[in-house]
Amino acid sequence: MQTSYARHMQYLLRRQIIVTLFLFICISSFAQREINLPNHEMKPYYFGITLSGNTAYFHMDHAPKFLQDDSVASVASIGKGGFGLGLLGTLRLVNHLEARTNPQLIFATRGINYYINQPLTGDPNWQQKNVESIYISLPLQLKFSSDRIDNFRVYMLGGGKYEYDLASNSQARRAEDLVKLNKSALGYELGLGFHFYFPTFIFSPEIKFSNSFNSVHSRDKNLIYSNVIDRMQARMLVFSIHLEG
Repeated sequence: MQTSYARHMQYLLRRQIIVTLFLFICISSFAQREINLPNHEMKPYYFGITLSGNTAYFHMDHAPKFLQDDSVASVASIGKGGFGLGLLGTLRLVNHLEARTNPQLIFATRGINYYINQPLTGDPNWQQKNVESIYISLPLQLKFSSDRIDNFRVYMLGGGKYEYDLASNSQARRAEDLVKLNKSALGYELGLGFHFYFPTFIFSPEIKFSNSFNSVHSRDKNLIYSNVIDRMQARMLVFSIHLEG
């Protein structure tokens, strides 16, 4: 019994020593942590650069032609990957609230899957059309930030944007196998991000959802791949890395 009791006491003592050492190391590390860029929140404005990746897709409404004509049995959008490069400008309004613009050049691809009941000879029933876009994106956002905890901060943002599609095919004449898109669109964005403060810059990962207000589809009733679709809203899920100074 005494041997078991002694072993139990030794175990408790070792555990207390380990916990004490762990707490001491944590407290020492916390006490020695330097606050990077301590006056950054007082800057009236600052700039940065952006590298982003995206998954883009369409939210579609079927046209009456889809129900009236059985040549196309199914049509659905699938998401595809893209990327973007941009600049970042932030203006301090009041504590915790900033205005931000993040103009970017965005490369996006969206897929549309069709099931054709009676395809041309040699063509498969399932056919996919890739719709490529190169956007000049001009957003204006409001950004609300939390209190800073050492070298960490959380923020939320929302706002509107204007996009111009440099790759729009809305004026194409020979477009039998195309889905035409309008050149410009208005939309909104909602996002969440994190600031990590380093000695000379701020590293800010961010995730954001965007959606167009208006339909980006330039519908042509004479095109088999276009006349079965009514409205198409351009949607995008974006993961960005901002480097700010």
